Amino acid sequence: MFNIRNLFGKPKQNIKAIYQNGAMVIDVRSTDEFRAGHFDGAVNIPLDTISGKVENLRQKQKPVILVCRSGARSGVATNILKNAGLDAYNGGGWTSFKTTVAN
Repeated sequence: MFNIRNLFGKPKQNIKAIYQNGAMVIDVRSTDEFRAGHFDGAVNIPLDTISGKVENLRQKQKPVILVCRSGARSGVATNILKNAGLDAYNGGGWTSFKTTVAN
């Protein structure tokens, strides 16, 4: 059966539901950026170190939502983790993510 959604790819994941179902939130900004403000409960793993944390994250057996300042670095990190076989989602900018899960 034809489905128009197939023309445009998968629908965007419901980040709020993924978070509410126990996903881990990782902020991939620098340590200094993270210290200046972050989403409560987020873990700071800077983008340049994320590849070295794949096995540790795999052991947690949870989906991962990645955030940063604008969504660009979290997008790169999401691709790194997805390519490693993890269930990863780009949550975008951390302030936007905070608003999304609060509503």
